[in-house]
Amino acid sequence: MTGTTRVIVGLSGSLSSLAALYHAVGEAARGQAVLVPVVAWTATNDRDGLRPLSELEHAARRRLDVAFEQAYGGYPSGLVVHPLVVNAEPGPALVGAVTGPEDLLVLGAATRRRLDRLRHGSVARHCRHRAGCRVVEVSPSALLTRLELPARTGAPLPLLAR
Repeated sequence: MTGTTRVIVGLSGSLSSLAALYHAVGEAARGQAVLVPVVAWTATNDRDGLRPLSELEHAARRRLDVAFEQAYGGYPSGLVVHPLVVNAEPGPALVGAVTGPEDLLVLGAATRRRLDRLRHGSVARHCRHRAGCRVVEVSPSALLTRLELPARTGAPLPLLAR
């Protein structure tokens, strides 16, 4: 992956999305690609319906910063990062970020309950059918596996390495 290739990653604040972020950063670094972390937000996700749109957008931007803070202690150096905060449902926001078949879309594997997926649909399914590029789903267990040995030995956590 070189040139204008992009690695797009969906961030929701879940452990799965942190695993996806870690995978996407590795892919972007190996392929010298642009990293595009995407956070989607909508007013319909506001539980009380009373927060102004600017506050909802600010919370989404904060979720983006927190994900990088948790995974790397901040934005990783040596990568071109073009964050994207979109007022849309997650599936359409992620598909909309794809610019061509050379892109890679990285998603955290779904962990929601079956009833929620039936009611709201699957973001991964939406992306696989509409993205027009390769889609990779990363399980949170991949992240936990990476952290297990350092946690047992007291070595630095690999997510904090820059």
